[in-house]
Amino acid sequence: MRAFYLTLKYLVITFWSMFVVAPFLWALSTSFKDFNSVTGGATYIPWLQFEPSLEGWKVLVRSPAKGGVDIIEPYFNSIFVTCTASLISIILGTLAAYALSRFTFKAGFIKNNDITFFFISQRIMPPIVLSIPFFLMLSFLGLLDNLFGLILVYIVLLMPIAVWIMVDFFNKVPKEIDETALIDGCNPYQAFIKVVVPNSIPGLIVAGLFCIIFGWIDFFFAFILTFTEVQLLPVKIVALNSSVTPWWSLSASALVSVAPLIVIAFIVERYLSKGNLSGALK
Repeated sequence: MRAFYLTLKYLVITFWSMFVVAPFLWALSTSFKDFNSVTGGATYIPWLQFEPSLEGWKVLVRSPAKGGVDIIEPYFNSIFVTCTASLISIILGTLAAYALSRFTFKAGFIKNNDITFFFISQRIMPPIVLSIPFFLMLSFLGLLDNLFGLILVYIVLLMPIAVWIMVDFFNKVPKEIDETALIDGCNPYQAFIKVVVPNSIPGLIVAGLFCIIFGWIDFFFAFILTFTEVQLLPVKIVALNSSVTPWWSLSASALVSVAPLIVIAFIVERYLSKGNLSGALK
């Protein structure tokens, strides 16, 4: 029975791995094709079934005047917006989460859990519901089609993730740690900075990486709130599509965009299991 269970488990893992890896391998193979290789029928193995070409990759860095798309500026725009918004979201979210974890707030029937749910509810609402308020807000502030306007919107979208993760993390951190720091002469701010934060590094890493992932892959708001002056990478990739879909350059751009997430996925996997106090305290 045990042998049957192990066989079944490894078969499921194998099929699931093939399901996950196959699109990546297809994109990798297609990125080294050209128009003739793509339209000439299904081919997968370079040099044996088709002659590899770097045309799909060259298009990404070639200027539009020369028939390229030049994703370099959108790529760095995405890095700037995502990293800045994630950093601010983590700072504000951590402070809010610590307050919700350590102090009791009450206004009528509204308590700590209700406030936490309010943060999370912002991620529950469909993006289309938020698009009009965001559009009007940025239009009023003069930040439409602007990187700083996108950063402001992304902070609103990412901070609930940070609050949600860090509240759960702080709830698992014994309050005795704070009390010990206060007894040793720290004021509440020093106790938070010198004692609580260092012991919360695993939670901060997990929250930060989730913020980066959700910020990096966003297309909807980047598309709705930008026009011509500013473009992020997801919008630029979609703009590659035309009446004749250039699968070779689309595949290359998809691989370029997913590369940072592959690195982040390994980091998330490493630290996800450490998102609790065990392993944080020595």
